Amino acid sequence: MGINTMLKGKVPRGLLVLGCMLALNACVTLPPNAPRSPQDPYERWNRGIYKFNDTIDRGVVKPVARAYQHVMPHFARTGVSNFLSNLNTPTVMINEALQGKGRAALGDLGRFLINSTAGVGGLFDPATSMGLQRNDEDFGQTLGKWGVHAGPFLELPLLGPSDLRDGPAKIVDIFTYPPTYLHNSYQKYGLWGLTLIDKRADLLSLDDTLKNTYDPYAFIRDAYLQHRAYLVSDGKDTDEAPLVDPGADEAPKP
Repeated sequence: MGINTMLKGKVPRGLLVLGCMLALNACVTLPPNAPRSPQDPYERWNRGIYKFNDTIDRGVVKPVARAYQHVMPHFARTGVSNFLSNLNTPTVMINEALQGKGRAALGDLGRFLINSTAGVGGLFDPATSMGLQRNDEDFGQTLGKWGVHAGPFLELPLLGPSDLRDGPAKIVDIFTYPPTYLHNSYQKYGLWGLTLIDKRADLLSLDDTLKNTYDPYAFIRDAYLQHRAYLVSDGKDTDEAPLVDPGADEAPKP
């Protein structure tokens, strides 16, 4: 079956995307003399997905984020970020409650009410100036608080870095995100797309750092795992036991 047939829609798009990822995965070779990470037993597959995601980012997401940053003035981008953050506050509140952080949940309830009203639907952030600080919680962090191990690192198609705990937890977070319940598909997916562009625009300043890194994939993987451990422990040292590399002579010491 030729490429023209596939482009005419006779092959499902999902199957075509999966084929592209498998092709990229087959071409992936690990960096020479790179030590195996016990947190990344699926490294070859993950690198293939990373290569696929990087291709999408370079071809679509990054150019759109640059155009967004260039066209939108700073105060407008700040308003968009405030608005999107306010939409995510119910997810934060619910997970704070699940973690037993009652005071933090009440504080974020106050943030949500103040910013949704006095902040004109969340475009402004008067709650911060009133001493109600913004928090960051999700169901992956809640599972971590409940003692669920992060598990192996996973690079998810289109979604980027994750792990065996946080990946499935993203599904739960969808149900606590208010735009999920919008009946208008254009509004629903438009908000998700805007969130993606807004987050990518915030990361543009890190592109030069990543470009000068010998192994960008390993850099992102290690940064993600360390950041998630930091969030789960609320900024404290985590005592989570590392995974064991079955190919190593000795298990890594915690």
